[in-house]
Amino acid sequence: MKTKFLKLSLLALFIFTASCSSDDDNNEVIPVVTTKVSNLDASATTFTKFSFSENKVVTNDNWDIAFSKTTILVNGGVKKADTEPNRTGSGAVSIVSSTFANVTLFPAASTFAQDGTAAYAIPTGSGNGWYSYNMTTHIISPIAGKVFVVKTHDGKYAKFEILSYYKDAPATPSLESASSFYTFNFAYQANSTTTF
Repeated sequence: MKTKFLKLSLLALFIFTASCSSDDDNNEVIPVVTTKVSNLDASATTFTKFSFSENKVVTNDNWDIAFSKTTILVNGGVKKADTEPNRTGSGAVSIVSSTFANVTLFPAASTFAQDGTAAYAIPTGSGNGWYSYNMTTHIISPIAGKVFVVKTHDGKYAKFEILSYYKDAPATPSLESASSFYTFNFAYQANSTTTF
């Protein structure tokens, strides 16, 4: 009887240990890494959709942000124009005035906005959202210290900062520089935490 009890106890211990090991593997913490995207082409009249989790341009509904010229959309809210992609996600954005490295905590939920028929979550126009326009040189420059924390289409989070609006990110763009080619840094938080 003792031998049978001992065998059952060992079997139960083995099953418990195996299941704990399996749970640990499923709860693996994915490190947050800063990634640089270069020359994302937003020169077309249609929007170029980008997924933070996939780190690439996508054509399906699993997009987080979309670009066309100087306009940036988020996959949440409603369309303002028929030419925009459908909003199928729960995305939103909060604009933080800081450096990219210093944005380590997610902003308060009340600071996040979605696109709407009256305005975009990332405002358009010089000095309103992410860029300023120099009327003398006709150059578009990212506003320093603007970091965008995005609630992704599926409820995760990412942060990004725009580095350049010109192809190959020239230090001093000119009228000859090809425009509508975004270079930006982003960090994607795949874990269920509130920090980057």
